[in-house]
Amino acid sequence: MKDLLNQIKRLRVLVIGDVMLDRYVIGGVHRISPEAPVPVLTVEEEKIVAGGAANVALNAAALGANVEVCGWFGDDSQGEQLRALLVDKGVQVDESFLFSGAPTISKTRVTSSNHQVCRVDRENDPDSYIPDLAILKEILVSKVTSSDVVIVSDYGKGFVGNELLRLIRENASFVSIDPKPSRLLHYQSPDLLTPNRLEALELAGKSRLTKHEFPKTEVVQEIFKKFSPNKLAITLGSDGMLLAQDEKIKKIIPTAAREVFDVSGAGDTVIAVLSMALVSNGSFEQSAQLANLAAGIVVGKVGTASVTTEEILSVL
Repeated sequence: MKDLLNQIKRLRVLVIGDVMLDRYVIGGVHRISPEAPVPVLTVEEEKIVAGGAANVALNAAALGANVEVCGWFGDDSQGEQLRALLVDKGVQVDESFLFSGAPTISKTRVTSSNHQVCRVDRENDPDSYIPDLAILKEILVSKVTSSDVVIVSDYGKGFVGNELLRLIRENASFVSIDPKPSRLLHYQSPDLLTPNRLEALELAGKSRLTKHEFPKTEVVQEIFKKFSPNKLAITLGSDGMLLAQDEKIKKIIPTAAREVFDVSGAGDTVIAVLSMALVSNGSFEQSAQLANLAAGIVVGKVGTASVTTEEILSVL
């Protein structure tokens, strides 16, 4: 594992997708408002962190890789704060991806005792976040071809589309995709596909509301039939991570989480670490074990977070 972590530090990683600014308003609830039957939160702390594709980039950078992120950074205070968070951690942000047509996507989570009271979203409709590839194509091709791995983080907000996916597939040496089946795109033939349990059901054409036991074999076969990934890793929450290749289940790795405070962003950690480990010549199982361990550390933290090499080594 230590050798694999050292190899990761040599990589050039490009993250493309829906970047977001996550705000956290943290406090305590001790009474109900006399104005309406809602809890009153006494604010104790406020913080901002990178979310979505921006959090994937931070997870890659936290392990020492050379990282750049491309997404919709609004020409607003939220976009400025998000870029500052990324640059502070060594993530590159090209000003070509600074736009005025729509605001930076931001989510404010109001929490008490590590539980969300409510969430406030600020964003436009997905059509507002479609990049103009007629202008950006040459820039993107240059970035994709010069990267060791391209990670596509689709949160369904509009930046990732079929034309962009086609451009990436035609020019990247290794492509991994975290899909959003609610706006099903042509996710065909990635080197790695990393849906969670509910996303895997939707990719396989099944309802995410099913109450039956997760139909592992059927889901895996349908996903390979429709999208032909080289490798498939389905995150199953407390049930661990399912690994599949050549249309067959290879292994299910138990979860590494010891204590769970917040699962938000765990998928970002998985795709970042798993992608980089595979490109660093780690085996599928070894790379997944490393990603699983990293995600187990992240869910023990409150809010979207990343994990460092030192934290992983301390657990190992």
